[in-house]
Order: sequence, then C-alpha cells, then structure tokens
Amino acid sequence: MDKRVKFNQRTKPQPASPAAGSTAARPSRAEAEAAVRTLIRWTGDDPDREGLVGTPARVVRAYEEWFAGNFENPQEYLARTFEEVAGYDEIVLLRDIRFESHCEHHIAPIIGRVHIGYLPRDRVVGISKLVRLVNVYSKRLQVQEKMTAEIAKCLNVVLKPFGVGVVVEARHECMTTRGVHKPEVSMVTSCMLGSFRTRVETRNEFLSAINLKGGAPRNVD
Repeated sequence: MDKRVKFNQRTKPQPASPAAGSTAARPSRAEAEAAVRTLIRWTGDDPDREGLVGTPARVVRAYEEWFAGNFENPQEYLARTFEEVAGYDEIVLLRDIRFESHCEHHIAPIIGRVHIGYLPRDRVVGISKLVRLVNVYSKRLQVQEKMTAEIAKCLNVVLKPFGVGVVVEARHECMTTRGVHKPEVSMVTSCMLGSFRTRVETRNEFLSAINLKGGAPRNVD
C-alpha cells in the first residue's frame, strides 16, 4: 500500500450540538446554578448555609464534565486511519474500557466496562480513539441499550469493517441506591453487526476473548 495514514474522506463529520433534535437555547450558567439552588431548597435544605453556598457552581462544573459528550462529534475521532497493517485480517479487540455515564431517567450513575471488536476490511484506527468513542457516548444522558448500539453503528459507518461487536457490562445506581435496591445486579447489552452477527465463529471468538462465552463471572466496577 502507498499510504500509511489515511484521513477518511467518505465521512464528513458535522459539529455536535447540544440536545440533538431540540431547538431550545442552552440556559446560561447563572440559570443552571439557580436551578440547583431550587433543588436544594426542594430537599428541605438551605442553599445559603456554609456547606452549600458553593454547591450550585460545583454541580454545574460537574455537569460540564459529565455531559461533555453532547458537544463532541464521535466520528471525528475515527477520521484518522492506518492502512499499513501487513495484511492483518483478524479481529481487533479492545476490552475492559471503563466508563461512567448517567441514566436519562434518574440522572443516576451508570458505571461499567465496554468491549469493542471489529474485523478490519482495509484499515484500522488507533486504539485510543476507541476509548474516546466510548467517552463521547457515555458522557451524555444515556440508556445502556442505546449507547451500545451508538458505539457499534458509529464504528461501522466510519471504518466500514467486515463486522463490529460491542458488549457493555454495567451497574445502574438508579436500581442499586433507590427503587428495588439490588446492588449485586449488573446489566449486559450487545450489538453485533456484519460478520459478528452472521458468523457464529466470529461472534464466539469475540465473546470468548472477553470471557463472556459460557457465562464466566466478571467484575464490572
């Protein structure tokens, strides 16, 4: 091959915007802090007492970090690819990518791990970009099933590999710290595309590599 590094021209990333599909203007920082003060008062506490006076500003800064993915385009991280791989044609797998997200129903933490595998067609992407891909989608209000599919579909659309497999294992604090109070429960979701869906051998190789085939116990924290 002539080129070692390729910037993908088939994908034209668009700048990310907050609340996709919404035309509502983003509130100001002052408005966000005022909303936090309202919630503090609703809990029965006093937002002006010493321990809470700085809390609204701290919460808003935390939200900026937790939900930064709303202002990033995940496809941009996959734009730079590598073609010189000496004919490598087996699964590329990155497992145990730890993530922290928040469920969109209670804004409670979702903490777990993502495993990503793909069968390259003619190019690969830097493995750190797979981590960034997970970070973009996890730093949004999420549903685990949706996040799993989003990661897989983005990788599939940009790299156009023979197949993609994504498995997410996580604990949801919306059901460990409230509601049914089941801290021992974890959730597993998967999205298999291309050869990972159509070829049992490829899917089993992927699942075995992440120790899921046969129900091997795992720690997702």
